[in-house]
Amino acid sequence: MNAIKFFRIQSVSIFLLFSLLLGCSKKEVVEETPLPNPNIILIYTDDQGYGDASNLNPGAKFKTPALDRLAAEGLTFTDGHCSDTVCTPSRYGLLTGRYSWRTHLKRGVFTAEKPCLIEDGRMTLASLLGDNGYDTAMVGKWHLGMDFPGTPKDRDWSQPVQDMPLDKGFDYFYGVPASLNYGILAWFEGRYAAVPPTVFTAKKPNDRHMDYRIMPPYQNTPEETKEVVGTQGMEVAPDFIDNQCLTRFTDKAIEWITDQTQAEASKPFFMYLPFTSPHYPVCPLPEFWGQGEAGGYGEFMIETDYHVGRILDFLDKRGLAENTLVIFTSDNGPERSWEQRIEEFDHDSSHIYREGKRSIYEGGHRVPFYMRWPARIPAGQSYNHPVGQTDLLATFADILGVALPDEAGEDSVSLLPALDNPSINLNRAPIINHAMNGRYAIREGDWKLILPNGDNQRELYNLSDDPGEETNIFGQQPGIEKQLEERITTIVKNGRTTSGAPQSNDVPWWPDLTWISN
Repeated sequence: MNAIKFFRIQSVSIFLLFSLLLGCSKKEVVEETPLPNPNIILIYTDDQGYGDASNLNPGAKFKTPALDRLAAEGLTFTDGHCSDTVCTPSRYGLLTGRYSWRTHLKRGVFTAEKPCLIEDGRMTLASLLGDNGYDTAMVGKWHLGMDFPGTPKDRDWSQPVQDMPLDKGFDYFYGVPASLNYGILAWFEGRYAAVPPTVFTAKKPNDRHMDYRIMPPYQNTPEETKEVVGTQGMEVAPDFIDNQCLTRFTDKAIEWITDQTQAEASKPFFMYLPFTSPHYPVCPLPEFWGQGEAGGYGEFMIETDYHVGRILDFLDKRGLAENTLVIFTSDNGPERSWEQRIEEFDHDSSHIYREGKRSIYEGGHRVPFYMRWPARIPAGQSYNHPVGQTDLLATFADILGVALPDEAGEDSVSLLPALDNPSINLNRAPIINHAMNGRYAIREGDWKLILPNGDNQRELYNLSDDPGEETNIFGQQPGIEKQLEERITTIVKNGRTTSGAPQSNDVPWWPDLTWISN
């Protein structure tokens, strides 16, 4: 090889090597450049069981293509839990990162008209994000208490509603105060209803399900409603119809996001979208009748999934999907009609898990739970260790790079490491389950200890061997039983699950803490 040719080859090699190194350097710079804060959409269904998602339940008698898409394009938490087994306390835990049983609400749910369970000054998902540059909105069902002007017999709807989402960190609100069976039903926007709830109604027969409907005709007084329907009337707006909720809520959510993203100096946005389905009344629109093989309930779930799909399609069309974190989950397990669906349609809304809404068993609180964020979360992955909805506050804070104060998110553990690497085990602190009747359980790893309550004694299950909680093995693992009871006692008494300064529960001791001495 002559010298000139050798020199040329060496020059090309050096150039290629330099280019490769430069390319690697550029790639490293790109990879290390932090993503802009993502938009966040949190979709929350009402009484949807684990088995009501076709990707989680191969035996489901209807398909949920939008949820299947979230699973295929994002991360599925196969062991995800709501913070309680009924509406109000679950929503408190979701929004605050603190268990509701630490408040004065120990059992049951709120009516529509109550002082809000989220006290003034308590950090919420909305206030955290709003304080860090986000526009925030809530569209849908609140069910944490509102202060309405006047009394049922003497309302002044020209006055604003107080102690509601706009007072808890949200910039915009459109929706209904609570479950539809509690009344004060109107399409509230901000602090007012365009058409106030000035007439009355009660539950009416439902042709498509075993529950009820909230639909015209309405009466002028509660007494007239009792004469017509047989039950004292609740407040409703003349233009309110139960089966319009899902369409109106999805329309408003899309409208608000469109407005925010069209602004010249648009900020990242947070949309909390709690649907009213498939909670009673089960009222699918006529275009969904006959779909699926699980009667009216299946039709209602198909309609719900359709509106989730509308949100995903909208993000695609607006070019927002890549850096939008979409979270989907449910407030608790399925309503008692799950028993009827097994018998009539062979569809189990709890899948392989025991019981449903209100129950301390897995069917009461293990729920569908997905996250999709194409810019960051690997597609089609699953995380198979226990996580809770209370974990969202710490996760959002971690995404933003901010620290939570001691008095916020006391029961919240960041899931961000699992979003980046779903194969890891966070080894998070135990999760506390809580039933409507006040019964407690602690979950750590595969072990679940249920504490005594009334006539119910302690129960122990290894969920890897017995996911259906069929065989109580309490007494066979004394070391584990003692350790779990000590852990839940510490979590209760310290006012927090996470590390940090101990906090006070709103009540120092209450009778459901049967294993802790007063």
